[in-house]
Amino acid sequence: MCGICGAVSFSPPPVAADTLRAMCAAQRHRGPDDEGVWTAPLGAPGESRGWVGLGHRRLAVIDPAPRSRQPLGNEDGSLRLVCNGEIYNHRELRRELESRGHRFRSGSDCEVILHLYEEEGPAAASRLHGMFAFGLWDGKRRRLWLCRDRLGIKPLVYAGDGTRLLFASEIPALLASGLVPRALDRRALALYLAFNYIPAPATAFLGIRKLEPAGSLVLEEGGRIATERWWRLAPEPEAAPDNVDLWLRLRRALEEAVSGCLLADVPVGAFLSGGLDSGIVVGLMSRLAGRPVPTFTIAYPEDPAWDESGAARRLARFFGCAHHEIPLRRRDLLEAALAVLEGSEEPFGDSSAIPTWIVSRAAARHVKVVLSGDGGDELFAGYRSYLAACWRSRYRRIPAGLRGGLIRPLLARLPDGRGTRVGEMLRRAKKFVRAAEEDELAGLLALKEVIPASLRRRLVPSGPEPEDPALAWVRGLWERHPADPVNRMLATDLYDSLPGDMLAKVDRMSMAHALEVRVPLLDHRVVELAFAIPGPAKMRRGVPKSLLRETFRDLLPPGHTRRPKAGFEVPLGRLLRDGLAPLVAQTLDPRRVREQGLLDPAAVGEILALHRRGKTDSDWMVWNLLVLQSWMERHGRG
Repeated sequence: MCGICGAVSFSPPPVAADTLRAMCAAQRHRGPDDEGVWTAPLGAPGESRGWVGLGHRRLAVIDPAPRSRQPLGNEDGSLRLVCNGEIYNHRELRRELESRGHRFRSGSDCEVILHLYEEEGPAAASRLHGMFAFGLWDGKRRRLWLCRDRLGIKPLVYAGDGTRLLFASEIPALLASGLVPRALDRRALALYLAFNYIPAPATAFLGIRKLEPAGSLVLEEGGRIATERWWRLAPEPEAAPDNVDLWLRLRRALEEAVSGCLLADVPVGAFLSGGLDSGIVVGLMSRLAGRPVPTFTIAYPEDPAWDESGAARRLARFFGCAHHEIPLRRRDLLEAALAVLEGSEEPFGDSSAIPTWIVSRAAARHVKVVLSGDGGDELFAGYRSYLAACWRSRYRRIPAGLRGGLIRPLLARLPDGRGTRVGEMLRRAKKFVRAAEEDELAGLLALKEVIPASLRRRLVPSGPEPEDPALAWVRGLWERHPADPVNRMLATDLYDSLPGDMLAKVDRMSMAHALEVRVPLLDHRVVELAFAIPGPAKMRRGVPKSLLRETFRDLLPPGHTRRPKAGFEVPLGRLLRDGLAPLVAQTLDPRRVREQGLLDPAAVGEILALHRRGKTDSDWMVWNLLVLQSWMERHGRG
C-alpha cells in the first residue's frame, strides 16, 4: 500500500521535482518505507513542450527490495507507473507475460500492469484482480492513464485547469503542490450534510475530483480527457434461489479471495469484530495460513452496552488466533476523536472512524497488513434497512387513518436513542415508518440521510432549487441498477456509500498508521456472484444475510450464525456530552458559525437544542456539524 502522485503539463512551465516531493511528503504516512520521484521533459532536447512527473511513497509489502521502488519502468523506459494497491493474480499474469517475451526487473506485483498495458492498452484493467489506483505515463503516445479498481477500495483524486493535470492518493497532496485552488464546493458540502460523506466524483473543493470506482481517465496531448467506467454489475440475476451448487460456488469464491489476500512478504493479521463477516474471513484465514492469525478487536470496559469483545474473544479462541484486545476508555476515545477531526482531508462524519483509527494504530504495531470483513452487508443484505424493502408494502397495507392517527403520533411521543436497547429499537422503528410513508425514492433517501431535508434547507440556505440535491443523487443511484428491490437497494450502497463511506474510512484511518487493509469479500468474483443471486434469497424468512449464515455455518462456532448484527460504533452521545462538550460549545457557537459563513446559526442551534433535550437521536447530526465546522475553520471560508 502506498501514496502516489503525479503531474502532466503539455506546455511550460515545467513541473518541478520539488513540487512532486512536496506532494509525496504530504502522503508520507501512507508509505514510510521509501520514496521515488521521476520527471522528464516532453519533446526533443531544447524544446519547451511540457513536462511529466510521477511520485511515490512506499509501504513495502511485496518484494521489499530496492529493485521494486516506484515509479516502475518497462524494458525500454517508455512507460512509467506509480501504483497504490495489490494485484492478487500477479504471479499468474507474470508467467503469462514472460511466456510472451516480457522481461521483469522487480518482484513487485504492480509491474505486471506495465507489461499488460503494452499488450492490451487500457483494456488491461479487466485482467487485474485486486485493489488498486494507479497512474501510468505512456511516453510514446504522450498519454496519461489513471485507473481505479472496480469497487473503489483504493482512492484517487485529480485536478486539472486546462494546462496541466495533477493526481494523488489524497487531497492534501494536491493542495501541497501549490497549483490547485482551495475554493469550496458548497453543493458538495450540502451533500455531506445528507450522507455524512461527499459522494464521488465531488470533493469539498471545486477544482478537485475523485475518480469514481472502476473509473478510467485518459489524458492525451493537447489536454483532451476521456473518462469511462470499465466495469459494471450484470443487470439481472442468473441463479435461482434453490440453485443446489450456490453454497459451494460462494464458498469456493471466498476461499480463493482470502487465499489471494494472504500473499505478502510481511506478517498478515485481521480485524475481528465478533460479527459474521470478520468471523468468516478469520476462519478461512486460519485454515489457509497454517499458523495462528494475529487478530485485533476493540473493547469498551466502561461502556458494556457497546462492547462486543466477548464474541470476538470466543471466535479467536475457537480458531486458535494470536488475539489482541484493545480496551477503549473514555480518554482514549477523546484522544482519537480529536485526531480524527484534525486529520480529515475533507468533511467525513462517520463516527466509526474513531475506533477504526484506534484499532489500526494497535494493529500497525504488530503487522503491516490486515484483512477485514467489509462489504458483506452490502453484498448479502446485512443491514436492517434492507428489510425495509421487504416490509414497506406490508406496512402500507395498514389503513392510512390508522398509520397517521395512531402509529406515527405514538412513535413521535416516545424517546429514542442509541444508548439503550429499547431506545435503539424505537429509533429504527421511527426511521422505517418515516421512509415507508414516502414514495420509493424519498423513502430510500430517508433511510440513508443523517440530517433530514427540512433541516438541511435551513442549515445551508441556497434559494429555490428544482429538487433536493440529495434526492437527485439517490435517483441517479437507483436508476443505475434496475434489479429486484433488494438487490437494487444493495447496488445503491455498493456504488456509493461503500466506497464513499466504509472503504474511505478504512483507507484513511488505516493509512494514517501505514497499515494496509485488504477486503476479500469485495473480490470482484465474489461481488459478481453475490449479485447473480436474487435479493430475497439473501434474507430468507426475514433474516439478514441468511444465505451467508447458511453457507458458512460449519466454519463458525456453534450458534454464532444466530447472533444479531452489532454495528462497529462508539458511544457517541456520551462522548459529545462528556469529553467533547467544550469543543462542541466552542466550535458551534453562533458567532463562530456566523463568521464562518456556510451554516445558518439558528438551524445549528435548533439541532443542539434537540440534542440537549435527549428525546430523540441527534448524536450523528451534532457530530456531522462538528466535523464540518472544524474542517471549515482549518480550510478557510466558502
